[in-house]
Amino acid sequence: MFHILKRLLYFSNMYQTLKKFALSVVPRKFLIENEVFLRAIFAFHLRGNKYECTVCGHGLKKFIPIPDGDLLCPFCGSRSRTRRLYSFINENDLIHGKALHFSPSRSVYRLLKKNPNITYFSTDFEDEFLADYRYDITQIPLENNFFDLIICYHILEHIEDDKKAMEELYRVLRPNGTCIIQTPFKEGDIYEGFSKKTPEERLEAFGQEDHVRIYSLQTLQNRLKENGFQNVEIKTFPTNKRYGFMEETVLIAKK
Repeated sequence: MFHILKRLLYFSNMYQTLKKFALSVVPRKFLIENEVFLRAIFAFHLRGNKYECTVCGHGLKKFIPIPDGDLLCPFCGSRSRTRRLYSFINENDLIHGKALHFSPSRSVYRLLKKNPNITYFSTDFEDEFLADYRYDITQIPLENNFFDLIICYHILEHIEDDKKAMEELYRVLRPNGTCIIQTPFKEGDIYEGFSKKTPEERLEAFGQEDHVRIYSLQTLQNRLKENGFQNVEIKTFPTNKRYGFMEETVLIAKK
């Protein structure tokens, strides 16, 4: 066991070192444009059949542990929640019609953008992710009942007027459409504070420099219902070592 942990730590440290080096000397645009090729070189020695990435489909000897405790696919860079999301939308036949995806991971962005079964709208308001639009989630510039699928992962905890954002998500979702939502969660009541403006204040209060609240599962479900969605399912998924899935919970909101 000690030998296995030592090897995992080695790969984690090597990955983080290479990442920091590349970001410091290579233009970000070049890294993004050539990410798949560069990752393939780094991950070549990690090919295997013990594990499998549900996003890129590669067989692996191991996933790469990263400092926040998550598991990264060395070939595509997907996190646990990204692999789970992509698996879920495939298994539930949700890749069709029009899809709105907020701040998408690059691995899923590349797959969905070229998928002929959907019209893919990727958006990132802060221009930090690969995306084709910069929609304000509180003022989405599209007509009512427009999308069959909305993916809203780790967005609402950043938005001060989250109620308006929820109203907009409901407005642009088609009847019988699906909105998949995930945020960090805590026990008890919702905790939010808009007087905390500096990154330091928000880090101390909410655990991240650009968050303005922490929901509990029940308070997020209730707030979604108060702002349009009446059918909101809380779904908890178990761990799965083969696919690098960690236990996680998402909310499935239907219109």
